[in-house]
This record gives sequence, structure tokens and C-alpha cells, in this order.
Amino acid sequence: MARVSPMMMAPPLVFAGLAALFFFGMMRENPDELPSQRVGKPVPPVELVQLGETPLLTDEVLNAPGVKLVNFWGTWCVACRAEHPTLLWIRDNLDVPLHGINFDDTTERALAYLEEEDNPFSHLGEAKTARTKIDWGVYGAPETFIIDANGIVTMRFAGPITQRVLNETILPAIEKAKAGG
Repeated sequence: MARVSPMMMAPPLVFAGLAALFFFGMMRENPDELPSQRVGKPVPPVELVQLGETPLLTDEVLNAPGVKLVNFWGTWCVACRAEHPTLLWIRDNLDVPLHGINFDDTTERALAYLEEEDNPFSHLGEAKTARTKIDWGVYGAPETFIIDANGIVTMRFAGPITQRVLNETILPAIEKAKAGG
């Protein structure tokens, strides 16, 4: 019987290992959801500059009592534009402040967009450096965080908030944060 070289076994073993990794990766609860290092931890600091006349989003605002939402967005982001009507609905119908952080954008474009489409944010800031994105663990836009009354990040949602996402994910997470858990 011919002897099999150990080197001949390497490609099938590597393939089997990669297949197992892909399989277990697909078995996650939500394969579209990226993990967040922020959930369960205190809200990180922000380094923002004023964007128009909307009050500046500061560390004090983020650590004030009450549940709040923080939305990272940009005018260049098609999904951010798609979720904008839902953000306006949140502003008009929920008793939870919605704060915005604009990034990778120009001040002029951001202000023109908010003027044209209406501003859903009670506090707003522009991230001129990547520091805030890095501290929050932001991968892209849009991303929305829920912060509880104790200043703890309780949820991160990556992607546009549609009416379905609002009803099935965001509203229950807000209620849970309000209940203290």
C-alpha cells in the first residue's frame, strides 16, 4: 500500500478547518450583526465640534439622567438617508432624546442636508477626527446606540432604522433600558 505524505493531507485539513469556521460563523444569532465592545460599558467620551445652531452633543449631555439614543450618520451614506424619516418619527413620537454625530462629511453638506430634510437631533456634533468613531467602535454608518439612565451603552444597532427595525428591535431595547435592564 502506498504511503500518504503528510504534506498531501495539509490542503484537505486546511479546507475542513476553514469550512468549520464559516459554518459556525453562519450559525450566529444574527449573521449581519457585528460585535460591539461598547455594550455593557460606560458611554465613551466625545470630541465634537458645533454643527450649526443645534446644541452641541457633549459628555455632560451623554451622561445626563434618562435613556437616550446616539446616531452616527453622514450625508454620503445612502442608508442614513433611508432611515431619516424614521429618525424624524422618533423625534416627534418618543420621549427619548435622539442625538447625532456626523462624520466623514463636510460641515456645509451636513448643514444643507439637515436644512433640506429637517433635523431630527436634539443635540448634534461633528467628529472632525476618527477618535470618537474609534472610541465608540463604529464600523460605518448608520449606527445607533442606546444609552441607559446610568450612562451605560445597552445596545448597538448597525444599519438603517426602518419602521420594522424600530418596532422589533429599537423600541423593545428602549423599554428595557428604561426598566433598568
